[in-house]
Amino acid sequence: MGNPAANQVLGPVPPPARPRLTLVLLLAVYAINFMDRQIVAILSEPIKREFGLSDAQVGLLYGFSFAVVYSTVGIPIARWADRANRARIINLSLALFSVMTLACGAAASYAQLLAARIGVAIGEGGTNPPSHSLIADLYPAASRGTAMGIYALGPSIGIMLGFAFGGVVGQLWGWRAALLAAGAASLALTALTGWLLKDPMRAPLDARAAQPRRESLVECLRSILRSPSMRHIYIGIALASVAGYAAIGWLPAFLIRSHGLGTAAVGTVLAVLLGGVGALGTLLGGVLADRLGARDPAWRLRVVAIASLAAAPFWLAVLLGGEPLAAVACLAVPAVVMGFFIAPTYAAVQSLAEPTMRATAAALLILAGSLFGLGLGPLVVGLLSDALQPAHGAESLRLALLVVVPLYLWSAAHYFAASRTLAADLRARGLY
Repeated sequence: MGNPAANQVLGPVPPPARPRLTLVLLLAVYAINFMDRQIVAILSEPIKREFGLSDAQVGLLYGFSFAVVYSTVGIPIARWADRANRARIINLSLALFSVMTLACGAAASYAQLLAARIGVAIGEGGTNPPSHSLIADLYPAASRGTAMGIYALGPSIGIMLGFAFGGVVGQLWGWRAALLAAGAASLALTALTGWLLKDPMRAPLDARAAQPRRESLVECLRSILRSPSMRHIYIGIALASVAGYAAIGWLPAFLIRSHGLGTAAVGTVLAVLLGGVGALGTLLGGVLADRLGARDPAWRLRVVAIASLAAAPFWLAVLLGGEPLAAVACLAVPAVVMGFFIAPTYAAVQSLAEPTMRATAAALLILAGSLFGLGLGPLVVGLLSDALQPAHGAESLRLALLVVVPLYLWSAAHYFAASRTLAADLRARGLY
């Protein structure tokens, strides 16, 4: 029969979830989430021309306005997900951002497009934290990095779909058609997840008598701040996200302006590099974290720091080189590294968080990565580009993008620091 108190919290006990099927469905949701989010980057130049926007306004549309809502709405939804049916929450959120993506394609003004993007952010904010929590319940700590690595392929697949599909459709039929088609694809996935995605019963809650303890948001924050590893992880992902979102958001416009490539060509190139090659790096990050971390937990985060350091000179070559082919070739190494940190970071946070705080811990991680990363990265680069434009013309964006290099180096320093305390923090949780 189960625990009546737990059933009051979680609702009727759902059918058992199959780990592999659940992981594939969550990966698909994450991919379509990122496609709908990132497609605006490849469409930014035609949108800018139609509405007469500045680079700062494009950065606000793509980044800051979206990130503020996306990252903050995730916290109350995560608190809800720590107590309710996570599969239903994910499906409702998916339906919302699908409809709002369609609204983006129908926008008649910059204000309407901005409002629709905020609606997309509200929907997308409800998919990630519950997904983290589901994966942590379905996979043990020893294989969690690999599972998170597979899940973390979502952004790479989403970028591939958004850039390739958005670039081709946008060039042939316009940016509105690309957004309408993306929204329709998301709605199709909504029907599939509504049928197949199930939420497993959470044993820690089911085993408790009477009312389960409900930690407040303040208690969750205190738990995170007590861990030195968690503090450095949150700062590290914030810095890496600022650099990563700045690069993803402005590389299309950089290749168009500085190297004269067309929208479809840029979409295809970045789909292959940031999507295809980036997916290999994302999966590699999770696998290496599990394999090397099996002997020494420090390697679960040390691999992230080493990868970030290795990519720095290649970023300089991409941004300062004059030949399009050389810039594209050098971008292959940063493309591998851009998603390398995702799986080790997600897995470490889920291992360090208490079971009843996992969705909340994930939401706070997304807050750190998205509010600062997506919120500040594209906007800061847009502002820098506008400021440098009078003196440097079309090359102002090239110079503004150089900010990504020191940010990645700064992030690497925090991942190194987190690796030194990870074993002790895991030991305190009885996991090492």
